[in-house]
This record gives sequence, structure tokens and C-alpha cells, in this order.
Amino acid sequence: MSGRLLAFTITGLTVLLVVLGCVFPLPASYANPREATGVSYPNTSPMGAVRNVLDDLRRRDWMAAYNSLGNRNEFTELDLERDLTGTFASLRSYATVDGYDAQPLHISDDSGEVKATLRWATVVGSFNDVRVLKVVRTGNQWQVMWPLVREARVPPQVIPVNYLRWDVIYRGPEDDWGAQDAEAPHVRIIDMHPVDRGGGVVLMGEVLNEDVVPAFVMVKATLLNKSGNAIATEDAFDKISHVLLPKQVTPFRIDFRNVRLKDVDSVRMNPSSSLIGASADPVIEIQDQKLAGLPQPSLSGQLVNQSGQVVSIAHVLGTFYDNTGQLIWVADEYANRALLPGMPVGFTIPVPADLSREISKYRVVTSSYSASRL
Repeated sequence: MSGRLLAFTITGLTVLLVVLGCVFPLPASYANPREATGVSYPNTSPMGAVRNVLDDLRRRDWMAAYNSLGNRNEFTELDLERDLTGTFASLRSYATVDGYDAQPLHISDDSGEVKATLRWATVVGSFNDVRVLKVVRTGNQWQVMWPLVREARVPPQVIPVNYLRWDVIYRGPEDDWGAQDAEAPHVRIIDMHPVDRGGGVVLMGEVLNEDVVPAFVMVKATLLNKSGNAIATEDAFDKISHVLLPKQVTPFRIDFRNVRLKDVDSVRMNPSSSLIGASADPVIEIQDQKLAGLPQPSLSGQLVNQSGQVVSIAHVLGTFYDNTGQLIWVADEYANRALLPGMPVGFTIPVPADLSREISKYRVVTSSYSASRL
């Protein structure tokens, strides 16, 4: 096996393990000793009732959480579990709650509302689940009325499939010695900008697959000082769409921490690719894109799975440009729920506040992973 093929094999396995880690991670250890011991709060106060339910949910003790709810006659324990973890495999399914915040919105003698924010941790970052919980008093006890969110059901239907697909046949052990596999696809960096950002250097750009076959793409960069010595080397691990179909473009972002741009004299880029089998399915349409400004700038929209298979993980990449067309930022987000056929799932990509006024246009691309294919 050649050195290049070995490198791509290792990279491909690493990406696969990350995806598997999203779907089948190990349970997280408790960070808070008091929470780990299962200490309960008195239900004689509204905040005590809320904290007890949130602690049960954090421990995935669905039965305890369900039995303490004041509106449990409206749904089943399984409905509650699916509300929190999803019906289909996704980031949410095996994420762990590493903390929560509970803030009273208003409390009266017999009822109130509390804003609860559950912080979910995954191998590719974290996401928040915000619920407004109604609390009611019965006698001297308070109970939480859980605002159940039911996952949409896909109606029975036939979805015609018509998409491009590329299969790769590699040389086998019976082939002649010295026979070559198919040539690696031709990819090219078409844009690259280093900037000082957050106490480090951020390298942003775009890669084009110039070939007529799909490519698995990696981008590695090395910062060099004036003496030509390497300062740091990093790659665009998850801030890139690794699988590019013919003529597709992906953004990439590489973060170098604790490096100043004034110390960098040049950048050595190393885009590399390998030939892989791929298909244009599933097709994920991006709808209702909207760029919001201050005080919380972001790019939001909806993802619609137009295929007939369930997409377990959807990765959304946003590329932002100024009015001259220059790339000024790359950001991403993972959808925390599975994408069912035809059912929209929202996404929100945060944008740095100081860059929001400079953004004139943007482009969004997606990558997807299905548990059934893994």
C-alpha cells in the first residue's frame, strides 16, 4: 500500500470513527459530585420540582422523570424519551446532558413558568435544548407540566429515486504485480485567507474537485516563519465537506491556536484527495435561508431530506463573503435530530458579531451520514 493511500485510509477511518462516536458514544462521567449522588430537591418549591425533573432527565432516568410530571396522563414514558432522544438514530439519540440552567420567568402562589436550558454534549460539540416549563401546585407539592414535542411521522408513500452513483473497483491480490489503481481525483484550492482571530490564526478557503469522479478531500496547512521553519501544522478536520462530487466546491477552515499572524511569513498548503465510491443521494434541500443581524447574528434555515432514507447526521457548512466577493468566514453546525423524508429540520449557524455587518452574501452546503449505511 502506498504512503498516500495509507494516509487516506487512516483519515477515512478517523472520520468514520467520529461518525460512529456520534451515534454510539460512551456514557459521560458526572462532572458534578452532588448530581452524581442523586440528591433530590424538595417538591415543596417550584424550582425544586423543576430541578428534580431535569436531574432525572440528565441521568436518563425516564421512569423517575415521567412519574413526577403533572401531565403524564397526556403521553407515555416512551413519548417522553423519544422527545428528548429522538425516534431515529441521530446526534441527540446518544448525547449526554452535561448540565442545565433553570430560570423562573414568573411564579405565583399556585402556578408559574420556568425557562429550562439543557446543555447536551456530543463528540462534535454541544447544543442547547430550551423548554419553557409550566409548574403547578397541588396541595403543598409542585409538579412540572412537560411541553412534549412529538416527532413528525412520515406518511406512507413512494419516492422515486433517480440519482448519479459512482462505484470504484480496486486492484485485487490476483492482479499483476506493479498494477496501478485508478488515479486520484484532481482537486485545487481556489481561495485561501489567513486572519487573526480569537488569539490565534484562522485559515479559510475553498476547494474545488476539478475531476469527473468523486473525491475524498483533506486539506492540511503548515504556518512558516521568516526562517522557513514550521510554526504549527493543522488540518480542516470537521470544518470541511470531505466528500466532493465532480465539480463540487467545499469551504474549509483551519484553526491555529496561540499563534499570531504577525509571526507568520508564509503558508504551505497540502490539499490531497483519494478516489471513493459515492452517490448524489440523499439530496438535502436547504430552504428559507435567512441572515439575522445584531444582537445575535446568525444564518438560519431548514433542511429538507428529499430522499426516501433517514439521514442520521446532517452537517451544515456556511461560507460568508463581503460585498467584493472575498471570503470572510466559515462556520458550521450539526443537526441534532435525524432528517426524515420530506420533514423540515431547522438549523442556526452563529456568526461573529464583528463580522455580521460585513457579510453581503453567503453559501450553504451539507454533508450527510446515515446509520443504515454505516
